[in-house]
This record gives sequence, C-alpha cells and structure tokens, in this order.
Amino acid sequence: MSQLQFNLQPTRRALTVSELTARIRDLLAKNFTDLWVEGEISNCREAQSGHIYFTLKDERAQVRCVFFKQQQRGIKFRPEDGLKVTVRGSVSVYEARGEYQIYVENIEPVGLGALQLAFEQLKKRLEAEGLFDPAKKKPLPLLPSRIGLITSPRGAAIRDVVRILRRRFHNVHLTVYPVRVQGEGAAAEIVKALKFFNQKRLVDVLILARGGGSMEDLWAFNEEVVARAIAASEIPVISGVGHETDFTIADFVADVRASTPSAAAELVVQTRHEFDKHIADLRETLAGLVRYRLLDFSRRVHELAARRGFRRPLDLLRQQRQRADEMTSRLALGLRARLQQSLKRFTAVHLRIVSFDFRVKIAAFRLRLEKRAADLGVRGERFLRAKRELLQRFVLQLQERSPLRVLERGYAIATDANGIVLRSTENVALGDSVAIRLHRGKLVTEVRKKED
Repeated sequence: MSQLQFNLQPTRRALTVSELTARIRDLLAKNFTDLWVEGEISNCREAQSGHIYFTLKDERAQVRCVFFKQQQRGIKFRPEDGLKVTVRGSVSVYEARGEYQIYVENIEPVGLGALQLAFEQLKKRLEAEGLFDPAKKKPLPLLPSRIGLITSPRGAAIRDVVRILRRRFHNVHLTVYPVRVQGEGAAAEIVKALKFFNQKRLVDVLILARGGGSMEDLWAFNEEVVARAIAASEIPVISGVGHETDFTIADFVADVRASTPSAAAELVVQTRHEFDKHIADLRETLAGLVRYRLLDFSRRVHELAARRGFRRPLDLLRQQRQRADEMTSRLALGLRARLQQSLKRFTAVHLRIVSFDFRVKIAAFRLRLEKRAADLGVRGERFLRAKRELLQRFVLQLQERSPLRVLERGYAIATDANGIVLRSTENVALGDSVAIRLHRGKLVTEVRKKED
C-alpha cells in the first residue's frame, strides 16, 4: 500500500524579482531588435554624461527611451519636447526599476528634414543666448588697410574678392587663410582660422566667404562651433556665404551679413572719393553739433544759476534723503499691513471652505424644498375651494337679481321697435308698436293713449 501512495502536491519554486526581470529582458531582447517607432517626444532631459533620456508617446501609450552619447554621432538636431520623431533601436528592460525602454540607435524628425530642423533649433538657441543681438555687433572700420579672408583657395569666392579689392582700393593688404568650406573637418578649420587672426592681430576686419550651394554644402557655416567662434572674435567679421537667398547661422552671428562674397568685398572698402566725402560730411556735422551743444549748455548754465535750489544743493539733498527714508518706512509698514490683512482673509476663507459641507447643505435644501412643495399643494387646494365657493355665491346672487325673477312676480318689460327698454311715455308716440315681455311669452301692442 505504501508503494501505491502518490504525492499529488506539486513542488513549487518561486522566482526572484531579478530572475523574473532577466527572463523578461531576454524575451524582449530576442523579439524586439532593430525596430522603428514613431511618436512625440516629452520629458526630454540631457544628463551630465551626455546621455539623453526622453519619453516617446502617442494618443494612447508611452514608452521610455535612452539615447546614449556614443550613438549621437552624426545627429545634427537636438531632441526636444513636442518634436515628432521616428527612432530606431531595440527594446530591453532597465532592471533597477523593472521598466522596459527603447535603446535608441538613430533618430529622425518627422516632417522637416534633419538639417533644416537642426538649423532652426540652433538658430533659436543662439538667439535666446543673445548672439544675434544687434547691440553686440562690432562696427566695421571705415577704411581698413589690412583685410583677412577665410575661404577656399580654389573657389570662385577668392577670385571675386581679390578683383573687387584691387578695383576699389589697390593698396589694401589682403591676408588669405585657406580652409575647406564643406565636408568633414571644414568647421574645425574655419574655427582655427578665426582664432589665428584674433591671436596674431594681423588684420582690421575679416571676411568669411564661400560660393553658393545646397544646405548640405553650406552646413560648415551652420555649425555651433563656427557660430561661437565668430561671436567670440574681437575683430569685426563680415559673412559673405552663398547666394543672396542663402542664409546660414554665420550670417546671423557675424557683425555684418553680405549677400555674396563680392558684396562682402564691396562693404569692407570704399572709394577714395566716398571716403573724402564722408570725412567732409562728418566735419560739417560735428561743427554744427558743437555749436548747438555750446548754445544749449550756455542756456542750461544760466537757468541753473538762476534757480534757488542751485544755491543750497546740500540742504535739498538732505531733505530728499530724509523723505526717501520716510517713504521707505511707510512702504514697509503698508506692505506688512496689507500682508497681514490678506493672511487674515485667507485664513477666514479657508476656515469657511473647510467647514462648509455640501452634502448637509443639499440635504437640508431638499427637505425645505419638499416641505414647501407640500405647503404649496395644500394652499393651492384651499385657494381653489375658496374661489369655487365664491363663484357659487355670485351665481346665486346673479340669479336672485336677474330681471327674469321680477317677471315671475307679474311685472313686464316694454321695449320699442328697436328693442330699447321704455322708461317713460316720452320715449314713444301714439301709434308706435311696443313689445311687452312677460314671464312667459311676449306681446306686441300699439300705443293708443299716453298718461303721465
């Protein structure tokens, strides 16, 4: 019998949280690799390590995402809240919190191109920092003798600039720093050239030039490092990049933006005649301003000398200081009183709100409403009964006072041919027809005799 006994109780083995999470991680890592997910970014933040954490969501769900720093190479734009993107990556579990998340390997914006979006983001960020502020723009020298040119030595831009400078001002000194103006490493060479000229102080003004091209071709002038190098330059910078319709970040940061490299060369120098004419205009304007200033200062001196306050400025200053102290004290007291009053009102309102119970109020109001409805029904029924009794009394009175009741006692009512009641013999003439209404029936007679 002992051999026929079976153990029907199954053995139970409980998983640890780590084991369960590891199984889920392996399941997700096996089945969800190299997938594309589209959604809207929210709660985006960048850690000190450079890793970017955000949530990808749609109308009904959301998932956490991690974009490690080493995966961000080649990404031109910055992820930010509200941006609709498509991410590529794999799904796994962050075991410390037991949350599944997407490890992003690539990210692309939906709608705008990546370069255009990166351009708009960098422009917005630098503008918020004040790098485009006109007040920070450095003025160009009126007639510089030394000009620095940062461009490609094999492009058309250098030939246009040299041609314009020779024609306008042949004795100007031009220093060319050759750089690549597109492709990998172009931005670093441009930054190096800007730092070189600022360290050596060889020129009075700098021209950053390049011919036209697509946004990809001009992207070196949209790099943040180039923009910050232009902003940090102590030498005025003229940006002559692309054609007239092309705009780059360098155009917004530079002290002056020229539509083309040729226009940049025309801006940096002026003809001798224009220079002499400008000097003459400035001399005439300065002389007029000096005369006006002298007359204005003379008038103000006479007015101030005639004022009583000018004779005792120390006394007025002391009074103003004392008045300022008094106003400060009054202001402090007033603010303190207003603050205490507001605190009392807030406390009172808070106590009223806390003590107010809507359910009790609604129940009491319902009871009052039901009582009023019952009272209204009783009063309405009583009112109708009283009106009905009054109507019956009026009907009896009307019947009692009816002329027909008088006819029952033997009286009659006489009317003329027009049906008008006769009240005097003067209302009829001899021979007229008279109708006599009796209690029962009606007689028609003829007037033969009248007696008063």
